Amino acid sequence: MRSYMYLLGIGLLWGSQFIFMHQALIAFPPLVVAASRALCGFVTLVLVCRILGLKSEKFNWLVYMSIALLDATLPFVLVAWGQQYVDSAVAAVTMGTIPFMTLLLAPLVLKSEKISLWGMISVALGFAGIVVLFAPQLAEASSLLWPILAILFGAACFALGMLMIKRFASEAPLLVARNILACAALQLSVLALVTQDFGAIVPETNAILSLLTLGIFCTGLVYFLFMALIQLSGPTFASFSNYLVPLFGMLLGALWLNEQISHTTLIALVIILGSVALNQWASQRDKKRIELESACQVS
Repeated sequence: MRSYMYLLGIGLLWGSQFIFMHQALIAFPPLVVAASRALCGFVTLVLVCRILGLKSEKFNWLVYMSIALLDATLPFVLVAWGQQYVDSAVAAVTMGTIPFMTLLLAPLVLKSEKISLWGMISVALGFAGIVVLFAPQLAEASSLLWPILAILFGAACFALGMLMIKRFASEAPLLVARNILACAALQLSVLALVTQDFGAIVPETNAILSLLTLGIFCTGLVYFLFMALIQLSGPTFASFSNYLVPLFGMLLGALWLNEQISHTTLIALVIILGSVALNQWASQRDKKRIELESACQVS
């Protein structure tokens, strides 16, 4: 049950980011928004770790910088570039391949991970839900090869970054999230300082408040939940949040911005939640089978 609560929390927080992102982008360039939210999220988690008295016993800068590059910096740059040329529906469906990427890459990165038939079926079912969700937009979408490949590569980087996080299973999720955000903030800040003209930026109150919300809740808090879910249920199950994010984004857009909800949204909701339940059932089934085999070998 805790895994589902984490998953829903991640989907809700990351899904709500589109509303606050819209406000922040009125006054700030995309790269400045990314660097600021990463920095704000890092500061938030630093304060929480200090209050709880959590400290890293060993900080491997090289590994954390590599994860941050894969998990935050590269996906942001590639997806942001790709979305300049393709519709948001196409981008969302392309990012929906992250669970596929995670499932396929897992055996190459983690010895304990294996591809199961039911696991593959659950991932395929979730991806079908994303396609149903954006079916009306996809019918009218026009796309280009290179932007889609850029977003696809960004999805692969994110999947690989999630799998690398599994190596820090002994660390507290808060510390893992803090360390990754520290490296991501550093990378994105350097990139923003080199490429952006800060003199042309005219900050507004709503934009600043939206930026703070993005940093504290949609980056700091959600990263902690994401690390906790990876350690609790594995990277493949955690990657299912990428199916819930666009779904929550559409639902919150309807509630907050009075946007129209298509009948396909409810169908997609049933399919996506069904895929999550199927994946968890398959994982529990495989776990019980392994425990039974181990018990038989001992006896």
